[in-house]
Amino acid sequence: MRLGHANINDAYGVEKNGELYMSNMFIAEYANKGYESHVEKRDRKLLLKKKEIIDIINALARKGATLIAIKLFFNDKGRAKLEIGLGRGKKMYDKREATKERDWNRDKQRILNNANH
Repeated sequence: MRLGHANINDAYGVEKNGELYMSNMFIAEYANKGYESHVEKRDRKLLLKKKEIIDIINALARKGATLIAIKLFFNDKGRAKLEIGLGRGKKMYDKREATKERDWNRDKQRILNNANH
C-alpha cells in the first residue's frame, strides 16, 4: 500500500454474521514479501465499535443503501485507515437530469470553442 498499489474504486461493504467486510478492494502483494503472501482481492474485515456496526447494518437494511470506500490513507501512527460512507443509488429522474446537465455542458463548451476560433 505504501507504494501506492491499492485500488478502492470498486470496493463496497457487506455484512456477514453481524460483522462488516469490504469486498472487491485490491491491495497488491508486497514486492519483498519472502515466502508468505496474501490474496489481493479478498474480503477485508472492518474494525469498528459495536454501536457503529449496528448503526451501519441498520442503514444498509434500508432499500438502496450501499457502504462504499471513500479514502484509503495512513494516519499519524502509520496505520492504514479506510474512510467509508453510506450511499444511495440514483433515481431514474436523477439520472435523466444528470445526463441533460452533462450534454448541456458539452454543447456549451463546443459553442465557446467555436466562438474563440
